[in-house]
Amino acid sequence: MKFATKAIHAGVHPDPATGAIMTPIYQTSTYVQRSPGDHKGYEYSRTHNPTRTQLQDALAALDNGRHGIAFASGMAATDCVVKLLQPGDEVISTNDLYGGSYRIFTKVYEQYGIKFHFVPMHDMEAVRAKVNARTRLIWVETPTNPLLNVIDIKAAAAVAKEAGALLVVDNTFSTPYLQQPLELGADIVAYSLTKYMAGHSDTVMGALVLNNDEVAERLRFYQNACGGTPGPQDCFLVLRGLKTLHLRMQRHCENGRAVAEYLRQHPKVEKVYWPGFENHPNHQVAANQMRDFGGMISFVLKGDRKEDAVACLEKFQLFSLAESLGGVESLSGHPATMTHASIPAEERRKAGLSDSLIRLSVGIEDAEDLIDDLAQAIG
Repeated sequence: MKFATKAIHAGVHPDPATGAIMTPIYQTSTYVQRSPGDHKGYEYSRTHNPTRTQLQDALAALDNGRHGIAFASGMAATDCVVKLLQPGDEVISTNDLYGGSYRIFTKVYEQYGIKFHFVPMHDMEAVRAKVNARTRLIWVETPTNPLLNVIDIKAAAAVAKEAGALLVVDNTFSTPYLQQPLELGADIVAYSLTKYMAGHSDTVMGALVLNNDEVAERLRFYQNACGGTPGPQDCFLVLRGLKTLHLRMQRHCENGRAVAEYLRQHPKVEKVYWPGFENHPNHQVAANQMRDFGGMISFVLKGDRKEDAVACLEKFQLFSLAESLGGVESLSGHPATMTHASIPAEERRKAGLSDSLIRLSVGIEDAEDLIDDLAQAIG
């Protein structure tokens, strides 16, 4: 199947009991057994739920993976991956990454003896320099949040293979419509399904997709043991969102391009971060490994003053000032005080994230209306 067909059909089937074409919401905590241990594949909904099963099958199909595992949030998915490690193990991570990932790495797992190195991954030599006998995991985000740095997944996979480490790619910004990390050599693909995959700002969920049977079994064990499982209503909402993923992502990309081009020529804008520009760092890598360049854009106003950025954010009418991204509606944010506030200011600046940076999640509204909103807010 081509992607658009898979988005609608793969992994799902009509309800065998009623013929319902949409997967039912199995709102149940437990399942009746005919005899002790003699059941229909479901015992308790922390472990399995039929609505979740169809979502997991759909997620695996979209990434051309064997196993999909859905979680209560993107952070629950991240947490489960780190549970694969032991005290003394080391992780090499993107230095410009989501603040929640940085927080769980440094504030939760460092105290258990896991060491994290944060490096600029546009240069694979910086990654290789940190590889040693204790390296067990390489964590890639591409494009990164919020500077849209592009990381070569094939090159990262080669480094991980040499090191005998797992390569995890956070594919939240791209979705499998724009980028398929397993096809490029990644071992695990991680998602905040909350964002583009669900697409309507109405649910919080996460997921992992992979091919390795043994690693998948371990992840499922940790998930069941620790309880980071989603409810059937949320699974239903993500299943519904996936059916229009290809259409939404096409419009996000089209609008993203229009907004990025407008910002680039605006006299009050100093810099625009968007992978579709030919002068964007690693643009050619993005062109090779992505179908298009997405709807995430960051920019800095001339003068690089935080107060100017705040004034602009307060004036937006269509770009709602809110956490999160990837919904059908356009959102704006101030990473330094919102999504990335948990990263120390010194570390943020070292990665190039200034206190005046504005991040946009360009929605699927009419592009002309979005540009008009930018014009009145920037002035």
